[in-house]
Amino acid sequence: VLGLLVWTLIAGTEYFLYPAFGWVMFVAVFYWVLTVFFLIIYMTMTYTRIPQVPWTMVGLCFNGSACVLYLIAAIVDASSVTKDLDNHNYNSWAASSFFAFVVTSCYAGNTYFSFISWRSRTLQ
Repeated sequence: VLGLLVWTLIAGTEYFLYPAFGWVMFVAVFYWVLTVFFLIIYMTMTYTRIPQVPWTMVGLCFNGSACVLYLIAAIVDASSVTKDLDNHNYNSWAASSFFAFVVTSCYAGNTYFSFISWRSRTLQ
């Protein structure tokens, strides 16, 4: 839901005029789609039918990459928000920047738990 907020807040503006917001949109939409994909895989328990895939490692890599790229996107988003660019888009861009940092912290927490899960599997 928070990732959805990031890209909808930006998509409602003229983000395409500023390349920095294009990068934020790419990261937000890309990881939102992948998160929904993995959510469906886990809710339908499809991962139990494909035991060849190291799902704990996949989750760790996914969450780690999402955390790093979302952090970069959140910093780019926050540094690009100025009242000089476009006054009527300022609030949407500022809110998207805030939520990008919130999503980053969520992915960071999930990366930590994925690491704990991965580490417990490799110790067995």
